[in-house]
Amino acid sequence: MIRKRTRHYDDPMRHPAHPRPRTRREFLAQGFLAGGGALMGSALLSLGGRAHAALSPDLAALIAQCGIATQGAGKIPFICFDLAGGSSQAGSNVLVGQRGGQLDFLSTAGYERQGLPGDMIPPIVNPQSQTNDFIDQSLGLAFHSDSAFLRGMMTRVTPATAANISGAVIPARSENDTGNNPHNPMYGIAKAGANGSLLTLIGSSGSDSGGNSAAPAAMIDLAIRPTKVDRPSDVTGLVDVGDLTSVLSQQDAVAVMESIYRLSDRKMSAVDPDDNPITSNDVLKDLVRCGYLKSADLADRFGNPATLDPGGDPEIVGTGGIFSATEFNAGDTTGREFRKTAAIMKMVINGFAGAGTVEMGGYDYHGGRRAEGEVKDFRAGQCMGACLQYAALRGVPLMLYVTSDGSLSSNGVIDNSIDGRGKGEWTSDNQQTAAPFFLVYNPGGRPTLLGATPDAQALHQQIGFMRADGSVETSATPAANAVNLLAETIVLNYLALHGEQAALASVLGSTGLPTALWDSLTAFAPIVNGTITNPA
Repeated sequence: MIRKRTRHYDDPMRHPAHPRPRTRREFLAQGFLAGGGALMGSALLSLGGRAHAALSPDLAALIAQCGIATQGAGKIPFICFDLAGGSSQAGSNVLVGQRGGQLDFLSTAGYERQGLPGDMIPPIVNPQSQTNDFIDQSLGLAFHSDSAFLRGMMTRVTPATAANISGAVIPARSENDTGNNPHNPMYGIAKAGANGSLLTLIGSSGSDSGGNSAAPAAMIDLAIRPTKVDRPSDVTGLVDVGDLTSVLSQQDAVAVMESIYRLSDRKMSAVDPDDNPITSNDVLKDLVRCGYLKSADLADRFGNPATLDPGGDPEIVGTGGIFSATEFNAGDTTGREFRKTAAIMKMVINGFAGAGTVEMGGYDYHGGRRAEGEVKDFRAGQCMGACLQYAALRGVPLMLYVTSDGSLSSNGVIDNSIDGRGKGEWTSDNQQTAAPFFLVYNPGGRPTLLGATPDAQALHQQIGFMRADGSVETSATPAANAVNLLAETIVLNYLALHGEQAALASVLGSTGLPTALWDSLTAFAPIVNGTITNPA
């Protein structure tokens, strides 16, 4: 029987097995909500900046004293893709195996559960080519050769960029269709030192985590709550120096603010400490002085909003850019997702923010044709690839984490439509098939997996394992059955890329990950020695 598709892939999904959506997260997961909103300019005393040669030398020397982040704080940029609804990540996208790693194959039934029919599973020989071409390791991490994530990424990254990427997958169950899974590690990444010259954290959602999924309660620090950025205008609106740059040249505006700082400093210096010996007096003086100094630095570097505009960056948009002008300016869902991703990656990879979350909705795509999941996964892959390629163009490393709230499974019914690609339809939610993963781009060469032998390295590339039936072995790692510990595992791996994994407990205050397991939960040797020189 031939069924006709009666809805566009980006139309809202109405699942008979689900209640009507009532919360923002439920609307987002089922595609009723695409995201949006505006961002107000930041206050004078709250924004930071980075020293610039045009700032007077005596004031430039005081930048560090005012706690203004420099060069993105010298840490690896971090971007999280939060796919709301419970997307397919294991098997049909990233390969996940048994105890021996990704290529310790599952049973045929296990792969069928993960959406792969028997004639497309990794162990078999393709009858058309007589080779095993269902495994693709172009990005270091093994993907299914027809993975929609992979196909999307490869439309954006060059072969040279791909050669410097690797990754790891972490089989770990999480609850279906809920934002209460504490997947988001952003606050932990900030505590590990990630910071930006304008903001510490950003996210495309106005939530406390910046995305759909929650952040572990123990990591949250609302003083650095993510600022919402989900479109280019949010980025250009981040810096507001008032009307100075409209009535004066940028150079004159800087001079005016420098003068205000000097006058304020003289007046503050004239205050007799004996009149108010309380320490808070010194704090107030420091706030006022640094506020004007930060404003002068902001006017110096960002008085022209084009500095921040992803749409005006030729490496991002235009001929030879990551996105064509037509793609970037399209009014459909794909265009909106591209603009959102560009805004986040522009801020994070240039060091203007330390870390950012890209929330994408509509990934609760079970109960319909396989084609819908393939189309949405391909779009997500394009956005992931854009971030990796932009990092390559900027010459800086990047850690990219991909997660979702729960997952799903197939009953083996095949969708033979063009977009369905002959794969199994997604029929139900299934938290047991979940497997978040991360990719790392290193300008200096493909990241090196830990382990002295290929077999040992395979256990670092797949942290944990699945049973033969395609379900998570929940006793394999602490992260496999506790989402907060999954987030801690991501922070551990972020620290390890800097050679700082031994600091995990002190960075987070405490950790549920036993110290004896830290090495086995870490994928890569350090890729950063010293401070990153950010070209922005």
